[in-house]
Formats: sequence, structure tokens, C-alpha cells
Amino acid sequence: MQKLILTLVLTLAALASLAAPPQLASPALTPDGVALEWSPGDTSSYTVQWRDQLGAGVWLAAPAPFPWPLATNRWVDARPAEAARFYRVLAVTPAERGKILSTNLLGSYSVATLQFLFQLGGIPITPEYAVTAVKLDYETVDPWGNRTQASGVAVVPQTGGKSWPLASYQHGTLAKKSEAPSANATGERVLGLAFATSGYVGVLPDYLGLGDSPGAQPYHHAQSEGTAGVDMLRAARAFCAHEGVALNGQLFLIGYSHGGHATMALMRELEIFHADEFTVTAAAPMAGAYDLSGVTTDDFLSPRPKPNPYYSTLLISGFQSVYGLAPSLADLLAPPYNQTLPPLLDGNHTGSEINAAMPADPTQVLKPEYLAAFKADPNHALRQALADNDVYQWKPKAPLRLYHCLGDADVPFANSQVAYDAFVAAGVTDVKLIDLDPAADHGACSEPSLLDAKLWFDSFKQ
Repeated sequence: MQKLILTLVLTLAALASLAAPPQLASPALTPDGVALEWSPGDTSSYTVQWRDQLGAGVWLAAPAPFPWPLATNRWVDARPAEAARFYRVLAVTPAERGKILSTNLLGSYSVATLQFLFQLGGIPITPEYAVTAVKLDYETVDPWGNRTQASGVAVVPQTGGKSWPLASYQHGTLAKKSEAPSANATGERVLGLAFATSGYVGVLPDYLGLGDSPGAQPYHHAQSEGTAGVDMLRAARAFCAHEGVALNGQLFLIGYSHGGHATMALMRELEIFHADEFTVTAAAPMAGAYDLSGVTTDDFLSPRPKPNPYYSTLLISGFQSVYGLAPSLADLLAPPYNQTLPPLLDGNHTGSEINAAMPADPTQVLKPEYLAAFKADPNHALRQALADNDVYQWKPKAPLRLYHCLGDADVPFANSQVAYDAFVAAGVTDVKLIDLDPAADHGACSEPSLLDAKLWFDSFKQ
């Protein structure tokens, strides 16, 4: 039985001056579920959120068969109405998703130059094509559906007369905006060069909050990893069309560490919401924290020293920016970390700098009372946010390989085991969990995994 439905309207700050904000009608029980309708107001783009307690918990994106935000003034919650559920509608600034805002040539690389760079970096790939790398700034949406800007890199082969597949590489954890692929020539941009010289169009999204994207990085926020990734693919495709670079319709997804989580989120976003626009040919998420609410949380609470405790602080900071866990990040942190850590999480400092200001046990940076509540309450707001960003509770369609090494001390191998087991239980048949070196740690596992996945992609490439 439906106990209670309460509808709320929230107009985000970007539209706070609307002359006619949208007005919600009373929700209605229909044969299809609970229906919400509202007057259009002065905008045409909306996001619906829900939670099961009015004054507690976090607001979550409401489930829907289409991506948020939506351009209609009606939405139906098809879930069984068995308990109290509260809704709010966010009136957001419409975005032209994937629209290129600017391009900037980052460099052209001859085969000889690439061979020198690869030898210098110990990359065992023989260059085939000269390539051009371009930074793309493009329009996308933020975690609430508002229009925002993001950036990334497209790397294209310079050889004409051929058509190329897209290969989207999602990078690992970065705390500093200028470390993003579009801003750092010596970082993971080289993965784009490697794919492009091998006959792909390399696509490297920076993610929200990094590169030219404004605001805080919503670290491990799956939905915005997906939306920013989809719109980077759109921008890359538009750039190729403008430059006369032919694409063959194939799409490969790959990423390591944070990029493993982002790759899984992007694959989910593409296959659930954009299957009519993109078809994933194959995907290789690697060493990702797919089970944030389970394996990752248990490891966070364990007493073992963490090699990179800043991962946890970056995660809490990112979730604070999206879910509003407290009035400010400092309100979650114990002294002296409430004073020392927030300035280091402004996007202008490296992970090493944040690590140096932290204990090896990241639980120590939280207020004792907040940590105790988190441990005791299965419905704690932070637990809800973590569960909202698990990325294994769906059914992939494209061939999928999960790479991870058992010796990983940064991202526990059990994350991949949980994801693999869930996919098999859901009936996914073309999925493998691959451990190329059980003794390898997080860093040592990356190169063999990336090389093996590229060979696998090459077996599909047309």
C-alpha cells in the first residue's frame, strides 16, 4: 500500500531568478505507477530525485528508462508503491550535450617521434600511423543535470582513405585539475597516442571537475562519469566528421583504477540509454572499485594501512559536493584535518600532497561520532551515496573482460570478483575475470593488463 507521497519543487541556484518556476501537481497513482506532473515554468529541462525519508538520507536520481535530465513535464515511478517516498523536481539549465565549444591542437606526432616516445617510456608498441592530438571542450551536464563544460582529448591517425574505430580510455585517479589528459602531455594521454597510432581514434575524457571543467571533481560519481563520457564520444565523433576522419562504427572502452569504475559506468550509460546511438564492441574495465558499498567500504573500515589514503578523502569530498552529506566537508572531519585537508582538495594539489597530510588509516580523518554512525547505521547517508555508485548491478551486453591482479593493495581484487559473479548470475555469458599476475600490485598490474586488452580489441577491429 502507498503510505505517503510528498512532492517538492527545488529550483537550482542557476535558475533561482525564474519568473515562473515549475509548479508540481499532486502525484497520482496510475496503472503504470506513481505519476508526477508539473507546469513547464521558464525552462524545458528537469531532473527528478527521490528519497525515502524527508529529513534524512540523500537525494538520489529517480530510476527511469531514459537519461536525466528530461525535456518533458511528466515522469512515472514504475516501482511498487509500498512505502513512503519523497520526490523533488530540479529545474535545470538545458544543455546541448556533446556540442563542441572549442578545439585546441595539442600536437602532431610522426611515426619516428612516437617510436622515440614509446621507447623512452618502455611501451612495447610499434607505431603504425602518424597522429594528431586535439583538446576538445564540450557541453555536458553536471550531477544534477545542469549544463556545464568538460574537456578531453581526441587523437586521430593522420592517414586518409581508412575508417577507424573509437577507443575511449578512462584515466585513473587524479586530484589536480592540470593532471588531466587534456592538460598533461606526459601523463595518461600517451594511451590515446598508442591507440591512435595502432589504428583507432583515441578518446580520453577528463571527467567533470578536471581539465577545463569547473567546480569540484565528483570523484567516483558513476552517473556523471557516464554522461561526461557519452558527451565526449559525441564531441569526438563531431570533430571527426568536421575533419573528414571516417569512423567505422566500432567502439571500445577501457580504463584502469578510477578509470575502471568510469569505464563500467560509461558502458552502463551507453547500453541502457544510448544503444540507438552507440554500440559497444568490447569493454575492458580494470582494477576498479565497482562495489563501493560492500568491498570498498569494508576495506576502508579495516585496520590495514592504505598505500594511498587520499583515495578515501577524495571520495568523501566528491560525495559531499554531490549529495550534501553535511553543511561542509569540514563538518565531516576531525581536528586537525577539518582545517588541513579541505584546502588540499581544491583541485590544485596532487595526490601525493594529500597523502602527506593524512594518516595511513583514512578513517582517522573523520569525526569519531560520524565514523561511529557510519559503522552502525546500514541506512547512513554516506552508505546510500556509496550504494548509488556501485556499478555492477546491471546486465552488460557487449563482450566484457575484467582485469585485476590479486596482489592489488589499493583497490581490492574482490571488487572485480563481486562484479564478475553478479554478471554471471544475471546471465551474462561473454564475460571473463583475468588476473595476469596474482603477485602484482596496483601499479605493476596496469601495463600487462592494458597490453593484453589492446590485443583483445585488435582481434575485433575491422
